[in-house]
Amino acid sequence: MTKIDVISGFLGAGKTTLIKKLLSEALSGEKIVLIENEFGEIGVDGGFLKDAGIEITEMNSGCICCSLVGDFGTALKEVVDKYDPERILIEPSGVGKLSDVMKAVKDAGLKDCELNSAVAVVDASKAKMYIKNFGEFFINQIEHAGTIILSRTGNISAEKLDAAVALIREHNDKATIITTPWDDLEGKAILNTIEGTTDLAAEMLAEVMKEHEHHHDHDHEEHEHEHHHDHDHEEHDHEHHHHDGEECSCGCGHHHHDHEGHHHADEVFTSWGHEGAKRYSKEEINNILKALDDTETYGFILRSKGMVQSSESDTWIYFDYVPEETNVREGKPDVTGKICVIGSNLKEDKLAELFA
Repeated sequence: MTKIDVISGFLGAGKTTLIKKLLSEALSGEKIVLIENEFGEIGVDGGFLKDAGIEITEMNSGCICCSLVGDFGTALKEVVDKYDPERILIEPSGVGKLSDVMKAVKDAGLKDCELNSAVAVVDASKAKMYIKNFGEFFINQIEHAGTIILSRTGNISAEKLDAAVALIREHNDKATIITTPWDDLEGKAILNTIEGTTDLAAEMLAEVMKEHEHHHDHDHEEHEHEHHHDHDHEEHDHEHHHHDGEECSCGCGHHHHDHEGHHHADEVFTSWGHEGAKRYSKEEINNILKALDDTETYGFILRSKGMVQSSESDTWIYFDYVPEETNVREGKPDVTGKICVIGSNLKEDKLAELFA
């Protein structure tokens, strides 16, 4: 299966720099075709110019670079047939609508090919100006991207970066936004984010559910001998209470041995998460983690994990929390600050205030 990744962005945003970083640090060894697609005038139907063919140039990295000007679907099929690549990177021109490129890829109807990702590269220092001056085309790239990669974030203030992220969120509240300067990141970390292989909340929920189900399975085994008796439910309940008479220690609010109403972990646990470029001091993180023990204010927090930029140095702070136990340490830069909280009866508004 050939993966097709579309990397869009306005002229000067840094698309080529990003592609070179991915090719050298994350994709070496893969059979790659890079397609640079130059749009002519875009008609009402978003059609492509149909007069030229394919130009092939060999790049230093060993990947094949094609300039497609013409019937996109036909040219793309020819590239696939001729080179049988593992991955195709498409770099549309700066004024192209991302939705047009995505539609063209799908309409090409290529067998054994999938649209793997759609990325928008945005110059963080120019986001406001571009939205104002190139609204339709610029916003289209933001709206249709699964990952938005901010460039030149190291050259602007934290306030300006927050403002750029807020503007982007007005047009796309689901995409992952990479805010960390590229020089601080490995290409593989960027690729993993683009491909959606680093979902912190999903990873944590999977761990918690596995532990929770194991906990209940173990519980079943311990009291199996009692299930063989023909007591009515009241007696059955009473018998179990003398063992511990407590709610499940995971905070789900259900009794350990209430087997008839046995609940699944995914019905009980929820997650709250936040991504952004906010910086924290080590003391702030420690105070936040201590506050999570307050179940009345924040709900029952089973686990919290995060990686955020330090406000005191160029390092990153990594943290882990389980009730009454915390671990705060230094770690390597991530694509953006990430915070995730797993628990039951979470007070999301209060958590948002706590980490604000």
